Amino acid sequence: MTASQNLTPVIGPDGLARPPWAVTDPLLRHYYDTEWGMPVRDEAGMFERLCLEGFQVGLSWRLILTRREALRAAFHGFDPDKVAAMEGIEHLLADASLIRNRRKLLAPLTNAKATLALREEGTNLAEFIWSYQPDTTPVPLTAADVPSQSPESVQLAKDLKRKGFTFVGPVTMYALMESVGIVDTNLVGTWRRGASGVWV
Repeated sequence: MTASQNLTPVIGPDGLARPPWAVTDPLLRHYYDTEWGMPVRDEAGMFERLCLEGFQVGLSWRLILTRREALRAAFHGFDPDKVAAMEGIEHLLADASLIRNRRKLLAPLTNAKATLALREEGTNLAEFIWSYQPDTTPVPLTAADVPSQSPESVQLAKDLKRKGFTFVGPVTMYALMESVGIVDTNLVGTWRRGASGVWV
């Protein structure tokens, strides 16, 4: 298989075309088929995705998916109110089922407090992040055509940092925007292109 072929949609044994990253691994394929790119509009759901994207920095998304249930247990189902009330993460550092990085484990606590502060401004985390939805979405033919960031993700990162959030760089925020349906970066020809209903 050439490098160019490895960037184009791949038709699986079930006859469905998927991006290369979602073809061979059952865990990633299930995530792509059922969850990735679908709209997340509730605060708790957006908070979880924001935290998971922060944990993913420098790591593979597959690893995060394998640790997701343990992270949910450690952070009270990513309930912002409960996470904001946590007194520390020392007890989590020895847990091999988690991502044992002190800064990353502290980030949900910091981000939970910032999430509660957004409520005081009369909005919530999901509404705030969706307000950065662009006027158009990419139309990638190959994986090489998928952007790693956008003007909107750069601005979102700046504004979240200004509001006290951490692990919210522009590349991480673009990945978040992809995963929650704010942009549709499904490759043209893949079976999930347009599935979110946001971009038709």
